[in-house]
Amino acid sequence: MNKKMTITSIQKTKGVRPLVMITAYDALFAKLLEPSSDMILVGDSLNMSFAGKSDTLSATMEQMMYHTKAVCSGAKNSFVVCDMPFGTYVNKEDALANAIRVFQETSADCVKIEGGEDKADIIEHLTSNAIAVCGHIGLLPQSVRSEGGYKVKGKTEKERLQLIEDAKAVEKAGAFCMVIEGVKAEVAFEVAKSVDIPVIGIGAGAGVDGQVLVFSDMLGLFEEFTPKFVKKYMDGAALVKDAIKNYADEVKMREFPKEEHTY
Repeated sequence: MNKKMTITSIQKTKGVRPLVMITAYDALFAKLLEPSSDMILVGDSLNMSFAGKSDTLSATMEQMMYHTKAVCSGAKNSFVVCDMPFGTYVNKEDALANAIRVFQETSADCVKIEGGEDKADIIEHLTSNAIAVCGHIGLLPQSVRSEGGYKVKGKTEKERLQLIEDAKAVEKAGAFCMVIEGVKAEVAFEVAKSVDIPVIGIGAGAGVDGQVLVFSDMLGLFEEFTPKFVKKYMDGAALVKDAIKNYADEVKMREFPKEEHTY
């Protein structure tokens, strides 16, 4: 069994080796992912991957709490990150109350907050009240409707400078690491170099301090679309469909169950 990562050991990977983060939403997959991952993210992406929604905005605290509990149960030796869903950290008071719920009712090791300079005061309020925070800058899925879609960041000098300021603000506010999403690779590299905490990329090139992918994307289980930054490590959907067809065929032909499957 791998030794569980801590905030200290995660921070010590900076400049030493890349961090491996993978999403999970249930105990079954969390247990499968645990041996190879440093951190497991219970992402609000679950509403897209498994609830058939077009974005993440409909995820609720109740959903995130349920799935975080399940992941913690399945991967007891993993560092678990709980996404704070849309609308649950619009001000300091709500953010702290909801984060306290996560810490009291689950075994999550930290919460994740989307936003840079604009959320620094909220991150600082949480970290000053014993809540560990993973930041999230760049493309923010919870802002997809207000921004008119998923737009890659870092294309202009203004965006480059803002991303660096966002990273520094998140670090100063007390976050121990951060995710950077959908950012031009050369800019993400510069952002990672501008702070002393690990910067974990998704669609942000290889020059950052780690990578995160949604497990259903990387395993080829999610068929609706595949983002450019996703590499499919297996054609999971085809494998599952083939297995289910084999099962259905055997049932129809009375080849299953056989004697060895019968009491």
